[in-house]
Amino acid sequence: MKLTCQEQLLPGDTLQEKWDVALRFGYEGIELRGQGGHRIRERLPELRRARRDGVVLNTVCVDMLHFIGDFDAKLRRDAVANMRTQLSVIAEIGGAAAMTPAAYGMFSRRLPPFTPLRNEAGDRAVLLDGLGELGRHAQREGVRILLEPLNRYEDHMVNRLEQAVELAVATGLDAVGVVADSYHMNIEESHPPTALLAAVGRLAHVQVSDSNRLEPGAGHLNWQAFLGALADMGYEGDLAVECRLSGPAEQVLPKAAATLRAAGGVRA
Repeated sequence: MKLTCQEQLLPGDTLQEKWDVALRFGYEGIELRGQGGHRIRERLPELRRARRDGVVLNTVCVDMLHFIGDFDAKLRRDAVANMRTQLSVIAEIGGAAAMTPAAYGMFSRRLPPFTPLRNEAGDRAVLLDGLGELGRHAQREGVRILLEPLNRYEDHMVNRLEQAVELAVATGLDAVGVVADSYHMNIEESHPPTALLAAVGRLAHVQVSDSNRLEPGAGHLNWQAFLGALADMGYEGDLAVECRLSGPAEQVLPKAAATLRAAGGVRA
């Protein structure tokens, strides 16, 4: 497993500066953030220069205000269009995948009014339509689109890995995979190691933060059990740190890297 870090957490004004810091802190790659408005396409000159200079940019995590499962058809189309752009850009710079949740902050069955505007069959149809289009585009580009489950307070449609896996399989496209996020799993999965093992074959990326959404080591997650399950299933992909920080990056990010390496399975 290779340890990476999202770009906004790393000090530095350029990706090259962030890369130098990442290496010094114990990370081997930078995960990009893909904003709406096709912003990542505007960043192509910057991204090409960074790759030319040896910066490892393997994945992009979406950072938008609406997503592929939105209730509004126009917003769904815009989200899919933006994800197509992110897939094309990550492919151009030699990366592997772009990821998205079904939705974020749009609706929760745990909060009033408790009943969403669309039934479960409608949710499923919308998600399969969006994932199918993105999966076909990803396949043509030689990369993957990854669906990330979020916790019940942030999304009402896809909360557990098994739900994401079922949707990915239902598309019939190998280019559709899933993302495991340790923070959301801590809320939703009865036993995260078992959930990870059950996702073998579709699990293509892992994001890590602790139980309180701070950096690994700042909460109470059992990292030895979590990483042990990944090792048992033969996972060899990235572990991307996506979190808030409990202190200055110069202090806490190296400690987080050391915590994960001490738990086992991460490349030294």
